[in-house]
Amino acid sequence: MERSVPVCRVLARAWLDGQRIHGEDTRHLVLLVLSELVTNAIQHSASMRITCRLRKAGHLLHIEVHDNGGTPWVPRMRRPGQGQEHGRGLELVARSAVQWGRRVEAGNGCTVWASLPLTAGVCADRPTPP
Repeated sequence: MERSVPVCRVLARAWLDGQRIHGEDTRHLVLLVLSELVTNAIQHSASMRITCRLRKAGHLLHIEVHDNGGTPWVPRMRRPGQGQEHGRGLELVARSAVQWGRRVEAGNGCTVWASLPLTAGVCADRPTPP
């Protein structure tokens, strides 16, 4: 599982290339959010299979990361103290995305998704995350 995040980033870069999404700010944002969501799925589920889906729709890029569960844990945004090294991933996703959310699936599976702007700096009027 430790190689999963780098492999996802390589595949995402190839997908971004194929979609002709070349803006460095956009690419960085997509890879950052994808890395956070995949890392959370690895760390907080008992799933041996995690899938990721990227989809372009208009001026947004949608990322979904799904795990098969195995734990009743549902991802929630936390407010860690300044001395804590972990717990800021979903806050980072929320600040980067136009929208984000999560769905609990059958068997305690979970899908966490984020919609990102394809143009940097577009996130000004995003709704408050759940």
